Amino acid sequence: MDGNKIKVVIADSQFLITEGLKALLNEESLFSVEAVVTTEKELNLLLRDKKVDLLLADCSFNQNFGIDFIVQTRKLHANMQILILTNPLVKNELIKITDAGIRNIIYKTAEKEEILTAIDFTLKEKKYFSEEILDMLLEPSEIKSPGEKNQKLTSSEIEIVKLVANGMTAKEIAFKKNLSIHTVNTHRKNIFRKLAVTNVSELIMVAIKAGWIDNIEYYI
Repeated sequence: MDGNKIKVVIADSQFLITEGLKALLNEESLFSVEAVVTTEKELNLLLRDKKVDLLLADCSFNQNFGIDFIVQTRKLHANMQILILTNPLVKNELIKITDAGIRNIIYKTAEKEEILTAIDFTLKEKKYFSEEILDMLLEPSEIKSPGEKNQKLTSSEIEIVKLVANGMTAKEIAFKKNLSIHTVNTHRKNIFRKLAVTNVSELIMVAIKAGWIDNIEYYI
């Protein structure tokens, strides 16, 4: 096998889905489908012995790969990129997935080009939500618009929001901005308080709605 190929594992219990993904990837010279697994046990055993670059996984709540298992797999194999291909979700399920730090999610109804684009973004460690999923995340909810109830952000705070949205840690932001980690954490707490958000997923959605970041970074 060509060692330069991107090694892919498909984790899904639906036969037609796995066959379709295999056929799609086999058409592309960049990929090598190493295995198809249908249970959590099979995936655990495979990842013990094999280096995998990309995991295509379903974590629908009625399927064999639960979100908690996918999150744990992500922690154990930090160098392996994960793209979730799932059946339609309700919003609380989607929020649970994004709160776990998974930022590459598309529906199984996606067209070939969208699947390949999502894979490309995932391998480049860029966020990708399909349009339907992004629309769901942006639906009016308990997330408040900037300035609706709290003070507006300063230009420095907006810059920090952009850096947080890009996945930078407090330490990385402190280095980039020549600030102490304590100062960055204070800014972060103030930002969350002003925007009435409780986690980074909500912060990103507010930032997109406010126009501080472009949703092009999160899907096509």
